[in-house]
Amino acid sequence: MRRLLLPLALVALAAVLVVGLSQAGGDEAPDRRQNPSLAEQQRALAGAPAPLARLYARGNTIERGDLEARLRALRGYPVVLNKWASWCGPCKAEFPAFAQAARQIGTRVAFLGVNAMDSGEAARRFLARQPVPYPSIEDVDGDVAQRLGLGQNFPVTAFFDRRGELVQVHQGGYASSAELLADIRRYLGG
Repeated sequence: MRRLLLPLALVALAAVLVVGLSQAGGDEAPDRRQNPSLAEQQRALAGAPAPLARLYARGNTIERGDLEARLRALRGYPVVLNKWASWCGPCKAEFPAFAQAARQIGTRVAFLGVNAMDSGEAARRFLARQPVPYPSIEDVDGDVAQRLGLGQNFPVTAFFDRRGELVQVHQGGYASSAELLADIRRYLGG
């Protein structure tokens, strides 16, 4: 019986490692058909109204600053705010969906990220591999996200209407841009 336990334990350990590594996501290069370069994404947003054009001109950056002030500056436009971290597997998995949705409707809807409880260096390395056409606000200790009512979970997406009012918080990741776009239509009419 003991001779059987060791091989079973090794098989179980190997299975846990394989599942863990596959969920963690590697540092492999992204599929460019699924996630175009930052320049390609920004070209897709050409012609956006001035407030959105200014936002997207700072695409794929981690910025310090007052998130509430940024949201006020975007009043008049619905806003999709995604809280993410480079160490979060589901966050990594949904990034291409946000990039694609922003390319599709970013001239009518503002997209903004919150990089929470993360290392700035790790976040910038991740963005180099998975660019998005919008900036992210740095939230090292998670206080900004907490003040907005986004909780401690990752990822979280918040939907703000044209008046800047929080209308919905979606806990968890999006499997596709179609799923994200459906929620944008549902909550923002975008």
